[in-house]
Amino acid sequence: MPLTYLHTMVRVKDLEKSMAFYELLGLKQTRRWDYEAGRFTLVFMAPPGQEETPLELTYNWDGDEGLPSDSRHFGHLAYGVDDIYAACQHLMDNGVTINRPPRDGRMAFVRSPDNVSIELLQNGEPLAPAEPWASMENTGSW
Repeated sequence: MPLTYLHTMVRVKDLEKSMAFYELLGLKQTRRWDYEAGRFTLVFMAPPGQEETPLELTYNWDGDEGLPSDSRHFGHLAYGVDDIYAACQHLMDNGVTINRPPRDGRMAFVRSPDNVSIELLQNGEPLAPAEPWASMENTGSW
């Protein structure tokens, strides 16, 4: 049975705040659909040049009181980065908590405003361990 990957969907409580977070990761909006009859908005975001692998943000206009809850049952989204230290510093400089710092020069985790776990992986070989990352403790769950 052949399959074609379409997208990953996450529900969001604050569409603008969530979009801003994913833009910090480098994703750009590729399309948006507002459904008046269903009272929801779908925003698709993807890394530039990778529009075939979007993240779908689903926003219910009348709210979703279950969000943000612990979304670990969802698993996580994973994105490769060219410099994990620079990526984490950029996120920290913009108020994002690094839940699992890249102590190994390879992997870090952050959470979106809707508590979705995001894994950042160093493209290629891990970077050499470096401070402040090497001695930074975990914060919260990831």
